[in-house]
This record gives sequence, C-alpha cells and structure tokens, in this order.
Amino acid sequence: MDNPQDLVRDHTIYACVMGSRAFGLATDDSDTDRRGVFLAPTPLYWRFEKPPTHVEGPADEQFSWELERFCALALRANPNILECLHSPLVEHVTDTGRELLALRGAFLSRRAHETFAAYALGQRKKLDADVRAYGAPRWKHAMHLLRLLSSCRDLLRTGELTVDVGDLREPLLAVKRGEVPWPEVESRMARLAAECDAATARTPLPPEPDHRRVEDFLYRARRTSAAQAYADDQVVQSAVRGVRTRQG
Repeated sequence: MDNPQDLVRDHTIYACVMGSRAFGLATDDSDTDRRGVFLAPTPLYWRFEKPPTHVEGPADEQFSWELERFCALALRANPNILECLHSPLVEHVTDTGRELLALRGAFLSRRAHETFAAYALGQRKKLDADVRAYGAPRWKHAMHLLRLLSSCRDLLRTGELTVDVGDLREPLLAVKRGEVPWPEVESRMARLAAECDAATARTPLPPEPDHRRVEDFLYRARRTSAAQAYADDQVVQSAVRGVRTRQG
C-alpha cells in the first residue's frame, strides 16, 4: 500500500480544527489541533493488506480517521469523535463530507451520558492523583474536565452538542491559570456531574443512535468510490488501447 499519509492528502472528506481553538479557549500559546476523516478507495479493501483505520500527519498535530472507523466510534458516543463532528472551525469538506455532517443527529443518543461520564471519571482520577502527589492538579486538565461536563449536561438537556464554550471562556481560563482554589473546582465538578445525571432522566435524546441511517450512508460512500474507481480504470484502458492502435 502507498504511504498512508497519501490517503489523508488525496481522500479527505472532512477536516476541522479541534482543541482549545474550537472550544473558544485558545490563548497566544495554543496549538492548532487538526482532525479529519478520509474515505479510503473501495478497491483497497479487495487486497490482503487493508487501509489503515487512522493516520497521523502529514502536518504537525494532525490526526485522521478512515470513515468507517470514525462512524463506528461516533455511534458509540466517543466524546472526541462527536465533538469533531460539531467543530465550528471546518477547514475542508466534500460532498460526502457534507452528507456526514448532515448525519450528526443520527449519532447522538443517551449513550453520551455514559461515555462522557466515563471519560470524565478517568480524568478526575488523574487530577486527584496529581493533587496527592504534587499538592495541585494540572490546571489545564481541570479546565477541560469542567468544559466536558458542561458540554455533556447541555447535550443531555437540549439534544444538541455545542463545542464552543461561549460565556464560560473567562471562568474556565481562570481555572487554567490556577486562580480558582481546588476545593471550589471540585465542587463545580460534583455539581456538573449531578446535573448530568438529572438531565438524563428527561433528555430529548433517543436511547440509541440511528445505526441504519449511518450504515446506509457508509454503503453509498463505498459504492460511489467503487464506481469512480471503475470509471477511472476504463479511462486508463481506453487511453492504452488508443496508444496501441496508433503504434500499430
């Protein structure tokens, strides 16, 4: 198989900026984290060696998923993937990418409570370990945990995922700068977790994502890719026949 990064360069259907810039929390020293989705040409799956499910690069801080892997993770309500789908900073999108974005609602379900909460719990354990070891948490991580819990709560309440923190920017940056005492940050985390639990009971989100709509989309994308590959092959064969005729 060719260089996996060629798949990102030649077959990306959706690319966006994530991280602090997408969250509305960027400062002068913030990196630019780029995320994307590529559609590996269908004929590559007819070989023993399959295309990669994800690729790092080619740019710094760039990471991309193959479409099928991306959809599978989104159906499981992976927080990073869902937020990627809702980034306000879209850098590139094709017709297939627009179809993917039109399906954003199909990926959302009550599963988000479990996955966001599980991710938050893992991050909270790391923060507590830092406090025990060093007397203070990593404040940037504490800020992002508060952001994640707020995002989860609002998703469960409204049925819509909003990535930009809006009016929460300054309170969250104050946490990042270490200006908010840890006990107060802990209290905010506990309150947000409780609000997430309460919102689950009356959320407008469906119990499960719409697997059928997503699968139908993936099938169409693979079929279109195969048809395009066939058409391209016919053009090449026609050109070869023309050369042979002229030489003969």
